[in-house]
Amino acid sequence: MAWTWPTAAFFGVIALLLITFTILALKFPETPRTGILRIETTRGDRLFITLLGSAFINLAWLGLVGTNQPYALIVCAIYAAAVFRWV
Repeated sequence: MAWTWPTAAFFGVIALLLITFTILALKFPETPRTGILRIETTRGDRLFITLLGSAFINLAWLGLVGTNQPYALIVCAIYAAAVFRWV
């Protein structure tokens, strides 16, 4: 794998998200909540669901649209907001 700036930025953002969520978990412990999936989730669970879903959204975007990949980021942001609100 080539370490380009976009690749480094991707892994840097993931690392910052993990650090941020660790700090949030230490400062503001939370109890799991049940959303529309009817499973108990914490912030970390919702982050994992968001990252996994965003990967599939981007793959589907590449397969169906092919270009204008930055617009997939908008779809992912909407998806992330929905996951953290309702899941």
